[in-house]
Amino acid sequence: MKNPSPRSPFWKTKRLDEMTPSEWESLCDGCARCCLEKLEDADTGEVSYTCVPCPLLDSRHCRCRAYADRHRLIPDCLVMTPESVARLHWLPRTCAYRLIAAGRDLPDWHPLVSGDPESVHRAGVSVRGRVVGRRYVDLDHLEAYIIGDPF
Repeated sequence: MKNPSPRSPFWKTKRLDEMTPSEWESLCDGCARCCLEKLEDADTGEVSYTCVPCPLLDSRHCRCRAYADRHRLIPDCLVMTPESVARLHWLPRTCAYRLIAAGRDLPDWHPLVSGDPESVHRAGVSVRGRVVGRRYVDLDHLEAYIIGDPF
């Protein structure tokens, strides 16, 4: 545990594995970059992002349309846990889970800091307006949609 002041926010005083479920969920900034389809190079292990979203992503709001059932509907859907954060080397550099695990603070645009869920979009770090509708994508050729390191 970090040295808290009496008024420090939970993400400054708790490790990921000490957070309540609601604290854990609130760390998600709503960027939805983890909801983009990714391709992993079998030889190097390098992961490339595409501009193709998960079929459950509401790209306007950057939220899952079926969050409670996502693992049943999309068996490969990411399960974020304190343990998995360390293994998920492809998480965006700005991901709150990754930042907190590394002992870093949240950026000013994070909704927990700004108090505004739209701040992530104004900061230009969300997928809003940056994805291709799945109906226009040849899923057998996802490599054509690689965008590299997203924003």
